[in-house]
Amino acid sequence: MDLGLKDKIALVAGASKGLGLAVAEALGMEGAKVAICSRNKDNLEKARRGLEDLGIEVFSIQADVSVPEQAQTFVTDSAKHFGGADILINNAGGPPAMLFEETDKDIWEQGFRLNLLSTIIMTRTVIPYMKEKMWGRIVNMTSIAVKQPIDGLIISNTVRSGVIGLAKTLSRELASYNITVNNVCPGYFLTSRVSGLANKIAEKTGGDPSDVIKTWEKDIPLARMGEPKELGALVCFLCSSSAAYITGTSIQIDGGLYRGLL
Repeated sequence: MDLGLKDKIALVAGASKGLGLAVAEALGMEGAKVAICSRNKDNLEKARRGLEDLGIEVFSIQADVSVPEQAQTFVTDSAKHFGGADILINNAGGPPAMLFEETDKDIWEQGFRLNLLSTIIMTRTVIPYMKEKMWGRIVNMTSIAVKQPIDGLIISNTVRSGVIGLAKTLSRELASYNITVNNVCPGYFLTSRVSGLANKIAEKTGGDPSDVIKTWEKDIPLARMGEPKELGALVCFLCSSSAAYITGTSIQIDGGLYRGLL
């Protein structure tokens, strides 16, 4: 299937590793020009080289999207480099795993800036470029936690839910410009973040991180963690011309873990 992504300009935040990098690679392999950012310079450079080795045209910029000015600069500099923007993937690492009584005001503000405000800033900045072309795709990388809260992730459960409300509202406001806005809600993928959560739980329970992961896998009908490339394929479809009638929705990709009906 031709997804119609050749020469599209895709901006992927938080793309130096993990799911963000998998999405950048998937879009690039479909022919898109890809801009990536990360706050870690070494990881960013490694990701850039890896993508270029695959023949992908890449622009990279060091940016911490939890800082509004840097989030905005990522979009404007990327659009200036490539001559516009067609696709925005809002993605960032998550807040630390902790219980509610372990949190404080600063941690909550950090989570808000990282996962909600960054999405607001980058989306607001990219919209004029998409309106100019009368076409655009915005995909927010959230979490299955927005449908089924995850124990120990109180900040993520709360803040990411705000992204869902934002996306649903924007999907209606931007529909007349052929701009779609959707959310992808990953379940358990064996990334460094998931490994860190397993370690945190193991510390609290006195268990072993590998046993925590095995317990999670037992709850997944497909009995395994997801592969990042599987998420990349879903995002590519949502960004394609074939997904032109899909907007304002939140799609979980979790191996069947979510037990809800909708």
